[in-house]
Amino acid sequence: MNEILKLIDKDCTYSASQIASMLGMEERAVKHEIAELEENRTILGYKAVIDWEKTDEEIVTALIEVRVTPTRGEGFDRVAERIYQFDEVKSLYLMSGGYDLTVIITGKTLKEVALFVAQKLAPLDGVTGTATHFILKKYKDDGVMYTQHQPQQERIEMV
Repeated sequence: MNEILKLIDKDCTYSASQIASMLGMEERAVKHEIAELEENRTILGYKAVIDWEKTDEEIVTALIEVRVTPTRGEGFDRVAERIYQFDEVKSLYLMSGGYDLTVIITGKTLKEVALFVAQKLAPLDGVTGTATHFILKKYKDDGVMYTQHQPQQERIEMV
């Protein structure tokens, strides 16, 4: 099971036949295992990693640190559930350290992201503070490098 998950995590476009071949299993067994993993929600979805900078789509991504007052009996879950309902929210994590939640959001402009924070996120009951950081350039995301790596020797020769 874990070997199937590792392969799917590396490249979700592998077919059941390819996975079976790589693991020395029967295709039918791989399909059955994947179906069970989807049914019990171990596999939650499949996603491509896209470099939006290479398209004409304007996308602004921001990481927002959120301080929260936890509620009795529910901790941070109640506020987190309200936050992840917003369409702008792509990811939400409970953190240790100087703030409680990390929210990753996308919008079309810096102003759109700022208005989301000011009008939707900051006013929520339980939210006591936010700090917004705009992502300027992605170098690596979810294990995928965005930039072409030059071998060390080529970089030295260019200098």
